[in-house]
This record gives sequence, structure tokens and C-alpha cells, in this order.
Amino acid sequence: MAGTFDFSPDDRCNAFITTCSTAPFTDGPLAGTAVAVKDNISTAGIQTTCGSRILEGYVPPYDAHVVELLRNAGAAIVGKTNMDEFGMGTTTETSAFGPTRNPVDPERVPGGSSGGSAAAVAAGFVPMALGTDTGGSIRCPAAFCGIVGLKPTYGRVSRYGLIAYANSLEQIGPMARTVEDASRLMSVIARYDPRDSTMLDKPYDHGPTADIAGLRIGVPEEYFGEGVDPRVAETVRDAIGVLEGLGAETVPVSIPGMRHALAAYYVICTSEASSNLARFDGVRYGPAVDTRKTWHEAYQDLRQELFGTEVRRRIMLGTFALSAGYAGRYYAKAQVARRNIREDFERAFRDADIIAGPTMPTVAFRLGEKSDPLSMYLSDILTVPANLAGIPAISVPCGRVDGLPVGLQLMGRQFEDERVVDAAFAYEQEVRA
Repeated sequence: MAGTFDFSPDDRCNAFITTCSTAPFTDGPLAGTAVAVKDNISTAGIQTTCGSRILEGYVPPYDAHVVELLRNAGAAIVGKTNMDEFGMGTTTETSAFGPTRNPVDPERVPGGSSGGSAAAVAAGFVPMALGTDTGGSIRCPAAFCGIVGLKPTYGRVSRYGLIAYANSLEQIGPMARTVEDASRLMSVIARYDPRDSTMLDKPYDHGPTADIAGLRIGVPEEYFGEGVDPRVAETVRDAIGVLEGLGAETVPVSIPGMRHALAAYYVICTSEASSNLARFDGVRYGPAVDTRKTWHEAYQDLRQELFGTEVRRRIMLGTFALSAGYAGRYYAKAQVARRNIREDFERAFRDADIIAGPTMPTVAFRLGEKSDPLSMYLSDILTVPANLAGIPAISVPCGRVDGLPVGLQLMGRQFEDERVVDAAFAYEQEVRA
């Protein structure tokens, strides 16, 4: 496909913050393919805001590594997608540019924080998009919108050019309508980058296969317990039954550290966020401060005016957790819990090749339903363990409850993203046959 990509979506779901038009190359694995990019991934010459007023008008002078790879692969980057402000949310309602709506039901949220990317794919605006996943921010919207979303192994995709929320947890990953397309996009973006010191040279070159005979699937009861809608649990168990019918074997496993996962995650991610967001001060980033005020007053007023409520809440939580006298009580203990969860998964993977469960405990919420921040945080209980352990996890649509999509989550050992993709592909091919 040559020439300029003509992109004029009927964007009724408010999926995009910025639309643009780029000229795709005539060759490459994604030649002429329209791809949307989440608005916390730097794009040279294109506004990148992280869904926040404090970065409104900021135009990066360089491309993120994944964007360089997309351009080299011939993709047409057609827009930057809406997101929860700085990735802090589960609904894409905290964006300074208004909420994104779920294309399946516009009165429902698309999930977050990559809700704009998920909605753009689900609405048919683009066949694939990039999202980022700190504690489920790819898999949650993929489940709510009925598409495929892959969180790669930590360290497999470069984070250079990502405006990070929590560096030790966050990964860029593909979102698409099918597992095959998600795998194609993954094969483009998973290339070594020496600019990211956390990355390992483990490129992804894989065409998914539906042969999963003999695959051992671990089913932890913790993923089907209190807080999970029984109808969602039943739908996911039926999907696991489909995998059994394809020759896989199910085995019971346990992740006892799940009871500490959510608390550990929120202590760690808010601590890292409080440090990461310190640079948005009106001097290094953000609109210039009022020089008639003292620096302290100007800094305080700028951040109060331009950061949203949820961002300010998480900055304060993280600053408290790292403060003198409390770091040992909270942050150090959270890191111990994180190590325990990683060890739980290592033990589980001695008996199983992949672990299966629901992606989200419920179907998509109504807009405004999660006004209590604690209830929103509790929604992440099934996704955050994979980020704490640094393992790959994918969400694939597996049915509906009350007409709304349900996601099957499949998790694997570190750097066994290919096996996770194969299991998801096998399921998808069987139910679509």
C-alpha cells in the first residue's frame, strides 16, 4: 500500500486523543497496516499527553523504540489513543480528555488504562494497536472489549520512549482482533534495544500453532474465589474445557501469595509513580510556573491544577510509602510479597506449562459505577500477579455474560510468550471453527 493513509474514523467512543496521517512503506511485515499507539508512547512530531493536561501540547522530538520498529515494518500510525491519566485507572475515565466508551455497549467502560487502544480495535477503526500493561492495563480492556491483548514477559519489549507509570512493572504489548494479529505485532516490537537496560536480547519470531496436545494447564482456585462473578467463572471454566478437548491436561495449582498481591502492587506502583512524576514541575516538563510565586507555591499550584484526582491520590500514597519511618513498614514488605508471588508461580510451573483463569472478575462496569477508588483497585486482583512476577499473560475472548465479553487469561513462564500465544490461538481457532 503506497501513499498517505486516509484515516477518518467515526470516533463515537472517544478512542483517540490525536489522529494523524503517516505514509506507510510499501514493504515490511506490516506494510500499509493501520496501527494505533497509546498516548504514553513517544511519537516524534505527534502530541503525546499521557491523557493529562500537564502534558497537553507536548510534542516529543524522538520516537519510542517500538514506534521506530513499527515505521520500519511499514505500518501506518494513524492515531494516539485515549488512556487513564498516566495509566492510573481501570476504566479510562480518569483521562483529562474525557472517558472512552466501550464499543460493545457505549454505556459501559472499555477498561483501562489502555481503553482507547482496545476501543479503537473493537470498533474496527484499526486492526491492531499498542497498549501498556502495569497491572493489567492491556488485558483488562481486552477482556472488556472482546479483543486479544498480550502482556509480554518483562524485559522482552523495549520501554525506551515510554512515559512510565511504574518502571519495574510496566510493559508495552500488542492488542488486536485475533491472536494471529497480536502475534504479528509482537514479532515486530520485540527486538533488542541497547537503550533499555532492563531488556534482554530475546526476539520474538513465532507463528502461532494450534497443536497443544499434552499441554499441562494449571487452574488455581484463587482465580475463581471470592469477588469473581460466578457466571464469569463458569464461562472461563467452559473455555478451559475446550482446551482439554484439544488434548491439554488440567492440573490443580495454588498461588497462595494472591492474598497479598493487590496490596503489594499498589504500594510498589504508587511509590514508583511518586518518583516518576516528580519531573512534571513546570521547569523540566509541564507549563511554565508563575515566577511571581515562591517555587514551593508555584510547584504545588501547578500540580494541583493540572493533575487529576486519581493521579494526585497515587502520588500521595507513594510518597507516604517511601517516607522516612514508613519505607520499611510498607515498601520493603511489598517487595517481599512480590518475591513470594514470583516464587509461587515458579512452584506452580513445575506442575503446569501455563496457568489459566479469568482475566477480570466481572464484565465491563457502567460509566461512573466505580466512583469509590478502593472498589476500582479491587478489580485488578486477577491481573496484577503476572506483573509482579514478570511473566507473560494474554487475554482472549471466551464468551459473554449478559451480552458483554469475558476474557480467558493464560499465563506462562518467563520468556515463554510463544507457548501462551499458542494456547490462546488453539482456543480461538476451535471456537471460531
